[in-house]
Amino acid sequence: MFKHFTSLRSKIKLIFSITLLLLSALFIGSIKYDHAKYEELNDIRERAIAHYLYNYYLKTGKIDEAYLESQNFSLIKDKSKVVQIERFFKEKGEYKKYAVGTFRLQRVILINNDRFKLFLKNKNKPKYPLKRIIVFTIVFLLIVILYFWVIRSLRPLSELKEKIKRFSEGNLDIHCASDRHDEIAEVANEFDHAVTMIRELLQSRQLFLRAIMHELKTPIAKGRLMSEMLPDEKSKQRMHGIFERLNLLIDEFAKIEKITSKNFELALKPYKMSDLIEASIDLLMVEHPNRLVDVDIRKDYILKVDFELFTLVVKNLLDNAIKYSTDKHVTVTIDTDHIDIKNRGEALPEPLEEYFKPFHASKGGLGLGLYIVKSILDIHHMALTYRYENGENIFTVK
Repeated sequence: MFKHFTSLRSKIKLIFSITLLLLSALFIGSIKYDHAKYEELNDIRERAIAHYLYNYYLKTGKIDEAYLESQNFSLIKDKSKVVQIERFFKEKGEYKKYAVGTFRLQRVILINNDRFKLFLKNKNKPKYPLKRIIVFTIVFLLIVILYFWVIRSLRPLSELKEKIKRFSEGNLDIHCASDRHDEIAEVANEFDHAVTMIRELLQSRQLFLRAIMHELKTPIAKGRLMSEMLPDEKSKQRMHGIFERLNLLIDEFAKIEKITSKNFELALKPYKMSDLIEASIDLLMVEHPNRLVDVDIRKDYILKVDFELFTLVVKNLLDNAIKYSTDKHVTVTIDTDHIDIKNRGEALPEPLEEYFKPFHASKGGLGLGLYIVKSILDIHHMALTYRYENGENIFTVK
C-alpha cells in the first residue's frame, strides 16, 4: 500500500487526508455522543415527570398541566389522535404501563397505570450544534489552506527537477537561482552555482581543445606540402597518407569533443547497413582493405543513424578488431537487425564495461576507442555486446 506514497508530495497528501478524516470522525463522533447523552437525560426527565404526575394525582386527583407546560410537555387530548397513537403502540407491541416512541416525527409518551391513562407530547428538541459546526468548519478550512500553502511551497521543487532533467540532457543554459528563503531555495541556488562552474569549466575545456586542434592543423598542412616535394613517389604517397590520417584523427577528436560535451545534434537519415559498413572500411585508410575485412551480408536492412558518427563507431570496432586479431583479419556479418564483428584472438581479460571507461589501460593505445563507441551508441539508443566463441571475439551492435 505505502509503496505508492514514495514522493514527498504524495506523503503530504496522505498526512493531510488522514488529518481531515480524523477531524471528520471526531466531529461526527462528538455529535453522536451529544445526541446519545441528550437521549439519556431526556429519558430520565420523562420518567421523572411520569413519577411526579402519578404522585400529584394521588394527592389532588387531577393532572398538573401547568407543570407539564413549564417542562415543555403537553397533554394530547384529541380523541382521534389518541386512538392513532394507541394503535401505534399496540402495533409495536409496546402498549404497556409506560412507553416512549416517535409518532409522525413527534416524541410521544404513554402513561398507563391504575389511576389514569395519558398520552403526552415532548416538545423539547436537542439543541442545534451551531458552535461546534462553526469551529469544525474553521479548523477544516484552516487545514485545507495549510495544505495548499505547503503544496505551493513545493512548486519550486518541481521546477528545479525539470531544470536538472534538462541539465542532464546536456542543456547548460539554465538558471535556477531563487530569491526565496527556504531550504528548496538554498538547494536551487547551490545547484545554479554548480551549473555556472560546470558551464565555465566546459567552455574553457572546449576552448583549450579547439586551440590545440587548430595549432595541430598548421604543422599537418606544412607536412603535406613538404611531402609533395619528396622525389620518391612511394615515399610521397606514404607521407601523404600519414598526414591525411592525422587530419582525419583531428576531425574525429573534434566530433568526440562535441559528443562528450553533449553539444551535438544528430543528423538522422536512413541508410542501408551494407553502405555504412563500406563507408566505415574506407575510413580505415588501409591498403587492400578486402584482404583485412570480409563482409557477409545475410540480410541487409535500413538503419536511421547519423552517417558520420555511426561510421566512426564501426571504423573504431574494425580498427580494434584488426589490431588485436592473431591473423589480421576481420569478418563483418550483417543479419536482420544487427551486425557482428568477429576476429580470432584472445578473449578480453576483463568485462566489456571496463573498456567503456575513458583512458582504460589497454595495450597499444589510450583506451578511448570503446569509450567513443559507447558514447555514440548511447545517443543513438543502441547497444554493444560481447561474447567469445570458438576462439573468436564477437562484438554485436544491435
